[in-house]
Amino acid sequence: MEQWQDQGIVLSARPHGEGGAVVSVLTENHGRHAGYVRGAHSTKMRGTLEPGTLVGINWQARIEGNLGTYALEQDRALASGFMGDPLKLGALLSACSLCDAALPEREGHEGLFYGLLALMEALDSDIWGAAYVMWEIALLKELGFGLNLTRCAGGGDADGLAYVSPKSGHAVSLEAGEPYKDKLLPLPAFLMPARGEATGGEVLKGLEMTGHFLEHWVFTHHSKGVPEQRIRFQERFSKRNAV
Repeated sequence: MEQWQDQGIVLSARPHGEGGAVVSVLTENHGRHAGYVRGAHSTKMRGTLEPGTLVGINWQARIEGNLGTYALEQDRALASGFMGDPLKLGALLSACSLCDAALPEREGHEGLFYGLLALMEALDSDIWGAAYVMWEIALLKELGFGLNLTRCAGGGDADGLAYVSPKSGHAVSLEAGEPYKDKLLPLPAFLMPARGEATGGEVLKGLEMTGHFLEHWVFTHHSKGVPEQRIRFQERFSKRNAV
């Protein structure tokens, strides 16, 4: 019998069998890991299985490669604080869906576990939008698709960065990018060397930038593409911040 205990953040729960569910959790020490939960439709378990819930986990299986079963104990319902703000709730669901769809199963990602916890705490702040964009940049890096936003790919002034190459993910200065600006992605002000304000419009630029790399780098060969929750979140953010 294989068994371990850990803590994790619920990413998704899919109905399976009579009254059960296959639950995907981003754990501290065992990466993204799935397990079967009995009685998933009970009143108690419905709240525990909401995406974004921090849980204590006891997993066991006959052999290591099996799906195994979970006994989950709710620690904190991190999503409950955002039920009154659909946009922040959308950000949380987007982050959970990205982890669920992009991370290989049972591969250690301790940094992402703590990063997701930090993001959820940042959703209570005034700069939550910028924090979300920076979380997606960290996710891209963790998956092997790091952006280089510290120097100009064209040899221009690093203090004048204004664009991002949609092909390489490298920053480009205002002067070097001028002839190609229609083909480049705008760099959000809060990611520039001078660290401008994280206004709604600048956060939207950030979402469009990371969304481009999620689509063309991370999910380009993924059968389902970018998760629907991520697409909906950007659409809602765009409508909220329409000029």
